[in-house]
Amino acid sequence: MKTDSTSGLCIKQIVTVAISTILITIITAQVFMNNQNLQTASIDEIKIEEVQEEVQVAQTEERDSTVTSRESEERIVEEQTIQNNYISIDEIEISRDIDLTQRCGVSKEDFQILMDGTSEFFSENSGTIYDLCEQYEINEIFFCGLIVAESGWNIASNHSSTNNYISMMSGGRLIHYETPEDGLEAAARLLHEDYLSEDGCYYNGATIAGVKTRFCPNSTTWVGLVYGCMSQIV
Repeated sequence: MKTDSTSGLCIKQIVTVAISTILITIITAQVFMNNQNLQTASIDEIKIEEVQEEVQVAQTEERDSTVTSRESEERIVEEQTIQNNYISIDEIEISRDIDLTQRCGVSKEDFQILMDGTSEFFSENSGTIYDLCEQYEINEIFFCGLIVAESGWNIASNHSSTNNYISMMSGGRLIHYETPEDGLEAAARLLHEDYLSEDGCYYNGATIAGVKTRFCPNSTTWVGLVYGCMSQIV
């Protein structure tokens, strides 16, 4: 009987160990599967996030492309509108009674082409002249014609040495300016403020004859001289 009890106990222990081993194996397998599921879920989440980021990037690029395209189209339309507002060189019109506050109507590029056919001085300074006439509301052809009438096509030495192109005087002498740009700017400002603005101290109408009244009052040929120089330009 004692031997049988011992044998039975051993069998129970073996069974217990076997059951424990099976349970441990099952639990381990479940833990492993859970970990695998978690890893799979994490990978799926990462993939979803990556896809979302790619979609967002694509949407942003598409939006930026649309904005850029629209801005480009608007810029082209604006440039075409501006270009359509200009006239050609052949369409420039002048007269003795021209309103000197009205621009000649050509683009800066065409004005520079026009002045390239005159003299070195005007070719080199045509861009500055155009910008100043735009700033001070002066007809470009008149401004150049006045310079030619006072200084000559190639600019007389006393005018070139002082950078004074329309005979602006002080104390009986030509005023000296440091650079051609300074002299041209002073001339445009003087014409605009004193001769071509209704509240200007020398204003007698925005015409060649009106400017002549105070600019060169004693000359009987000044209007014809300035207009003749203007006619040579166009």
